Parts: sequence; C-alpha cells; structure tokens
Amino acid sequence: MRTVVILLFDEIEVLDFAGPFEVFGVAGKRSGDAPFQVFTVAERGPIYARNGLVISPTYLLNDHPKADIVVVPGGGGIHPGGTPYGSRREMNNPAVLNWVRRTTNTAELVLSVCTGSFILGKAGLLDGLAATTHFMAVDGMRQAAPNTELRPSERWVDNGKIITSAGISAGIDMSLYVVGKLLGKPVADETARYMQYDYWV
Repeated sequence: MRTVVILLFDEIEVLDFAGPFEVFGVAGKRSGDAPFQVFTVAERGPIYARNGLVISPTYLLNDHPKADIVVVPGGGGIHPGGTPYGSRREMNNPAVLNWVRRTTNTAELVLSVCTGSFILGKAGLLDGLAATTHFMAVDGMRQAAPNTELRPSERWVDNGKIITSAGISAGIDMSLYVVGKLLGKPVADETARYMQYDYWV
C-alpha cells in the first residue's frame, strides 16, 4: 500500500484536490484491493476552499505518516488590491516550502495540479525540468519557475519522479495516468469506468 498525501491550504481549488483524492481513493477497490491510503495535510485547520467549502485536514504539516506520493494542488490568484491568495500566497510561505522540500525528498512520486506547480517551482523542484500548469497561469509560472521548460498545451508532463498537470480537471487525468503507471492501465481504466469519467489518454 502506498500513502498519498494531499496538501491543503485556504482558497484551494476544490477539484484540484478532490479529483486526485477520488482517483487514488477508489483505485483497485472493486477488485478487493486497497493499493492507496489517501490523507490530507495542512499548516492549520479548518481550511476554507474556493466557493465556501470548509475542510478539516487529516493531519498537520509536522505530524503525519510518511508520504509515498505527494500531491500539491493549486487554486488562487491576486486580489484587485494586489494581495496574493491561494497557491500564489503559499508559494512564498516558508512553512509550506520547507514541508514540500522535506516531504518530497523521500517520496516516490511528486504531483502538482494546476498552479500547484508554482509551489513546486518556488521550492526549486522544477529547475531543469519540463512542466505544465493552468493555461491562464503561464506568465505567473514563468516567474515562479524561471528555469523550467513550460509546456502549457500538454495535459500532464511526466519527468519521472515529478509529474505536473494542467488546470483543475487535468488533475484527474494525471492521477489516472499515475495509477496506470504504478498498477497497470487496466486498473486505471477500471477506476475511470467506476467514476464514469472519460479521461484523456
């Protein structure tokens, strides 16, 4: 069994974390297996996501089981007054960046969804690699990860250990791809069928 840890923060995009949570949460279970244990972590709780959803994280950043797979979602922007929120705020949060560096150092895979790539970029994890992000966040990504080759037209980009996805629903496709990569495409296909999700292959 692999543990999947999903980072949460205020103003997170709901489908950015809920999509991967669903994929890893249900993968393999129709055949009686439980290949993934999924939990959430945050600097503090509760978390106030986009559109008023309130979430209680399973663990806090400094108190959780070892993560085999780390998922860094996105969501956020800049308020009219110039104040960043969501991932654009967290990419400059030392507690989050230190957690990302520490946790991903021992993880098998590191995944980002949407502007979660900003956080990976600011943590220095995307230097010399290729990545994608939300199509409306390309300019911000260039600033957050200036030493990264951007591929905004791709649904996900696999660098081996680090895999990034485009915006929001693309995190579901990336997660299904990862299930296939780890457990075989038939398991990914069965997961998608159970979810009644037509994914990009």
